[in-house]
Amino acid sequence: MQLEFVPVEEFYFALTLAVKTLLDLEKPDLTEQVRSRLALKCGQPSTVAAASQNTFNYVFRVQGIDNSPASALIVSVSDWQGKLRLSSDYGWTLDSDRKPVRTEHFNQRPEFALKLQHHLQDWLQVPITQ
Repeated sequence: MQLEFVPVEEFYFALTLAVKTLLDLEKPDLTEQVRSRLALKCGQPSTVAAASQNTFNYVFRVQGIDNSPASALIVSVSDWQGKLRLSSDYGWTLDSDRKPVRTEHFNQRPEFALKLQHHLQDWLQVPITQ
């Protein structure tokens, strides 16, 4: 798995309506540790929210994972009400009306979430896996 950071200038072109929450992680200090490491590695978040329940969102294009029939795979790492939220469009695609529909990969979302946690843990050197 390889993550390619999506800067704020490209955010709205990368994020789709098919990005759904994979999981929320609630561990003491985890959200701040991840935010700090992402800021060091990527700089400014892909989006900056002005609300207290969501203060950062780093978006990445994922290489090396099949998300067919979708042409791309997106991952979002953000905070939500003090929790670390991992989201992705893995297992989802948009139909011709731009509505999210499940794909054959949908049932593999838990395995993908675990792979993502391990990858982020290795890359950021922060204990993410539960």
